[in-house]
Amino acid sequence: MPSDAVLYQAAALCLTYPDDDFRARLPLLREAAPQLREFVDHAAVTPAQELAAHYVQVFDCENRHSLYLSRRQDGNTRRRGMSPARFKEVYRAAGLEFTGEELPDFLPAVLEFAARTGDLGLLTEHRDGLEHLRSRLTDFGTPYATVLDAVCATLPTRVRR
Repeated sequence: MPSDAVLYQAAALCLTYPDDDFRARLPLLREAAPQLREFVDHAAVTPAQELAAHYVQVFDCENRHSLYLSRRQDGNTRRRGMSPARFKEVYRAAGLEFTGEELPDFLPAVLEFAARTGDLGLLTEHRDGLEHLRSRLTDFGTPYATVLDAVCATLPTRVRR
C-alpha cells in the first residue's frame, strides 16, 4: 500500500457526490488527510444543498470537468467503449471486481483502487488528463481544484521524450 493511500481514499470521497455520509465523514477526512483540509473546511461550512448544487455544476458530465479519465483521451469515439473495459481488466488483475454504479474510469474509483492496491499505474497513465482537469478546475475557481492539487503532487512526473 502506498504511503499516500489515505490521501487517495480521502480524495476519492471528496470527489464523489456530497451526500449525508460525506458530510458525516468530514471531521475524519480533515484529520486523516491534512493535504485536503482547505477543501474539507470549505465543505464543512458550505450548506449541504449549496455544496451539492456546486458539485453538479462543476462535474456535470456535459461540461469540461469530467471525472471520467478516458473521456478526455477518447472523447465520444468508439474507443470510449473499450477504455472502461481496460480499467476493469486492471482491477481484475489485482484481484478486485469492479461493481460500482459509475464507470470504472471514474476518478474516485481509480483513486480507491490506488489506495487499496498501491498500484498507481492508472493514475500515472492518465497524469496529463489529471493535470488538465486540475488546471480547468483552478481556472473555474472551484475548491475541488485543491483535491486535484493534492493528488497530482503525489504522482511521479512524466518523462518526456
